[in-house]
Amino acid sequence: MARVFVYGTLKKGQPNYYRMFDTSNGKTEFLGTAKTVKKFPLVIAGIYNVPYLLNIPGQGNQIHGEIYKVDEKMLEFLDDFEGVPTHYQRTLNTLEVKEWVSGADGETLEPGSITEAYLYSTKTYKPEWTKLPTHENYDSYGDHGLKAIPANSLPAYVD
Repeated sequence: MARVFVYGTLKKGQPNYYRMFDTSNGKTEFLGTAKTVKKFPLVIAGIYNVPYLLNIPGQGNQIHGEIYKVDEKMLEFLDDFEGVPTHYQRTLNTLEVKEWVSGADGETLEPGSITEAYLYSTKTYKPEWTKLPTHENYDSYGDHGLKAIPANSLPAYVD
């Protein structure tokens, strides 16, 4: 089992959240909420309004998200879903716990505790993305007006 930190469309209430609990993808358990210890730029970019965590430590904001415990099958699904290794890269990162589900993962972590989990970030981004507004807490339905667009909803000729 591995811990994964999600900050975008896979979070509760977001367009791809259902994928986290589709048992055909593997097993998942919600552990709690956290934020990255390091700052990163989280931008919304591309024709699908995708949240991208640019792997530029020290820039941007501490990113808020959710920690899940996943089995190997779900980890493989997430790697495929995120396009590892060409689109995103999965790396182990340090997180500060905001809230932990009591007894989740067989341990109790207090707010402010430090833990680690994998997160998906990218080193393969367009240079102009570094000039986009950064976010600390992604919400597809937020006041930025850039709702995530499912890839299968656009015509095939859109580039």
